[in-house]
Amino acid sequence: MKDFPSILPSLLSSLAFTLIIACSLPAQQASLLDENGNPAGFQTLEMGAQAPDFDLPGIDGRNYTLADFDHADFLMVLFTSNHCPTSHAIENRLKTFIEDYSDRSFALVAINPNHPDGLSIDELGFGEFNDSFEDMKPYAELNGWTFPYIYDGETQQVARAYGCLATPHVFLFDKERHLRYAGRFDDSRYEPEHTVNSPDARNALEDLLAGREVAVPRTRPHGCSTKWREKRARNVAMMESWKKLPVSIEKIDTDGIAALRANATNNYRLFNIWATWCVPCREEFPELVSISRQFDMRGFDFITITLDTPDKEAEAMAFLKRYGAGPTDRALKRISTDNRNTNHYLYTGTNQDALADVLDPEWPGPIPHTILVAPGGDIIWRHNGIINGKEARSQIAEALTRYWELPED
Repeated sequence: MKDFPSILPSLLSSLAFTLIIACSLPAQQASLLDENGNPAGFQTLEMGAQAPDFDLPGIDGRNYTLADFDHADFLMVLFTSNHCPTSHAIENRLKTFIEDYSDRSFALVAINPNHPDGLSIDELGFGEFNDSFEDMKPYAELNGWTFPYIYDGETQQVARAYGCLATPHVFLFDKERHLRYAGRFDDSRYEPEHTVNSPDARNALEDLLAGREVAVPRTRPHGCSTKWREKRARNVAMMESWKKLPVSIEKIDTDGIAALRANATNNYRLFNIWATWCVPCREEFPELVSISRQFDMRGFDFITITLDTPDKEAEAMAFLKRYGAGPTDRALKRISTDNRNTNHYLYTGTNQDALADVLDPEWPGPIPHTILVAPGGDIIWRHNGIINGKEARSQIAEALTRYWELPED
């Protein structure tokens, strides 16, 4: 194994390329958002202001307007999203909140303000869903939501009118639909209930139900910034830069593979066995690279092992370059911490059984073959043949968790 200085040139090269791309974005793209990162038409809804109307499609196949909630004395408009770990953190608390007020004259409507164009793929590392309308229904089903979940991502005009800064962002209105509270759901970005010290939205609703003025009418929302479509140019440039990241490959024997498989790191590792001559491998590889980008912010390594013969190393390298499999700066840091130089290897042994013995004894033989290995070396998911991207993402998200990790005491 080599040390960090040996990969420093690659690290600097990838960083320099990213800076060049970022600095070359057209000036008109940068001007689409103001100095606070908000688009044209964005406003801050003042306390006491009338709730802006909307007419948006829901996951149940119908459109919703403000009038659909006229039956309730109090209405919460909750901007949330499929991808955000802070939104995920409140999922169980939100369910309890709704149950606690099910017998009161209260209604809740959730609005997804985001458009997929506003996100780079590495912002999706806390789940298997993106922020498209199509992914809203399975996300809501996963959480057992029974309240309306509607989509503003196409025009994002409602998010502008309400002044949605982040997901989650709460707006609570009285019977006349005047704003009485705006801000966070509560003060914790973590999932465990005991991390909440200030249940702000609940406190505000309790004040209203009791006929009192809301004691704290505005708090700072926290979570994931609203993903305005105007961010698309930046995200496209970033993804294009990833395709050109430097790639390296190293020869490895069974001892080296056994060490990788033992996984003495804190990261989850997705191993993929492939070869340039394998048609299914070529078919699935772009999906694997996409998965590696999606979970790049997390404790996650994508490690490939080719069964090409050693004299085909150049062809294997060309394959990896063609599919843009070079490690990002984050991945390079994880690699160097593990005293390695790359995530791509060429198996030098002549016996595939010997490889199976150290990597996955349940591997039936054909390639591609993929396994997900937890810290400490346990295989928690395996698949032989072309993977299903949604299944793989779900398995990885479940392993990594969909929330911010709670710091240890």
